[in-house]
Amino acid sequence: MEDLSNYRKSYEKSELLETNIPEDPINLFNKWFHEVEDFGGVDEVNAMTVSTLGLDGFPKSRVVLLKQFTYEGFIFYTNYNSEKGRAIAENPNVCLSFFWPSLERQVIIKGLAEKISENLSDGYFESRPTGSKLGAIVSNQSEIIASRNVLEDSLKQLEIHFEGKEIPRPAFWGGYLIRPVAVEFWQGRPNRLHDRIRYQLQEDYVWKIDRLSP
Repeated sequence: MEDLSNYRKSYEKSELLETNIPEDPINLFNKWFHEVEDFGGVDEVNAMTVSTLGLDGFPKSRVVLLKQFTYEGFIFYTNYNSEKGRAIAENPNVCLSFFWPSLERQVIIKGLAEKISENLSDGYFESRPTGSKLGAIVSNQSEIIASRNVLEDSLKQLEIHFEGKEIPRPAFWGGYLIRPVAVEFWQGRPNRLHDRIRYQLQEDYVWKIDRLSP
């Protein structure tokens, strides 16, 4: 048995107070995102964990990359037929989370997932490198395959087929917009008395702000 009870860290880099936060959580997210980016120490500041409720009744989390955020919400791209895509089709309630240890921060977002427009998905797909485009076509994401050779052989065939040609976005691949209904900001503080500020969207579309006990 591996005993991890002595793994401890004191969080002392910043604070999160009601006196210095905006009324809209997207503004605070934007501020934190760029502060982490400028501070450094995080390879992919846009890496986030997406949690869904699977068709088997179990929650499942995986890391994907945030590609855009606006006042409407947070956008990422994936295979619609993947395990997460099928889960979202059944239950659009999802959770996103970001952990930025360099500044001792975490953001947890509860929201509703919906597919973005096809033209937006087309635009992002066109911006991807050729290898990424072909990879999206080759991969029947989450499906069982006999070996890696299956993928590599299919990729070689597609490279020959599309040589010198435009590569269209497959219909099964595109973006999701997560419209937030609650956003929680966590700032590490000494003695485990962390700051937790939660924004909850009200029926009049005004954000209610509460401090939570750590």
